[in-house]
Amino acid sequence: MSEKVFVAGAAGAIGSALVPLLVDAGYAVYGSTRRTERAQALEARGAVPVVVDVFDAPALRAALMRIAPAIVIHQLTDLPPDLDPKRMADAAHRNARVRTEGTRNLVASAVAAGTRRLVAQSIAWLYAPGATPHVEEDPLDLAAEGTRGVSVGGVAALERSVLGTVGLTGTVLRYGQFYGPGTSTAAPRGACPVHVEAAAWAAVLALRHAHGGIFNIAEDNPEVSSEKARRELGWSASLRLRQRQGVAS
Repeated sequence: MSEKVFVAGAAGAIGSALVPLLVDAGYAVYGSTRRTERAQALEARGAVPVVVDVFDAPALRAALMRIAPAIVIHQLTDLPPDLDPKRMADAAHRNARVRTEGTRNLVASAVAAGTRRLVAQSIAWLYAPGATPHVEEDPLDLAAEGTRGVSVGGVAALERSVLGTVGLTGTVLRYGQFYGPGTSTAAPRGACPVHVEAAAWAAVLALRHAHGGIFNIAEDNPEVSSEKARRELGWSASLRLRQRQGVAS
């Protein structure tokens, strides 16, 4: 039987690229969405759709207990279309709730279902001021205030839940700013950009890594170093979906 993978947030930008990569790699993929109308698109990509809200802890637990996935991949976010600047301040609070309460529910459900490994999406531009390029051992900007402080708090809570749960091998992927299909821009943006398809590949490669940990996932830039991901995961910022057959094999 194929190893089961549950992708939380499978209908998002990363999830849409990730699901076909996992299917090609031989996994049995279950993809979650909270919107019924997205189930058909998930099925078309090769996933078994699971309509569930991460904030409904009993329903989420029941779904994972039924599926019993060996692996859970957390790609949940709550962001406005095209990252509308007028809505981003409110989105920071919603996203922080996904990363705190949502992650807590997902981790608890995964443990109850006997999941062995969890890979989660984090972000790479919340390091505390200091020497650059930042590496994974550098501290997060926990003293930040305002909207940035809300985001840092959510990220810190997510990473504690994923990395600190006994019996679960946790991996945190600190992604740069996404660009490409399904995102808000076709061209690189921000201080540490990463193509959405290369970001999806990082999650697949993380499943093959014997140990968990934290990895920066971004194109070469002065702000953050992704050397660890290149060295330990075999990741490259040039990876795209068209390469999936060759790399998956």
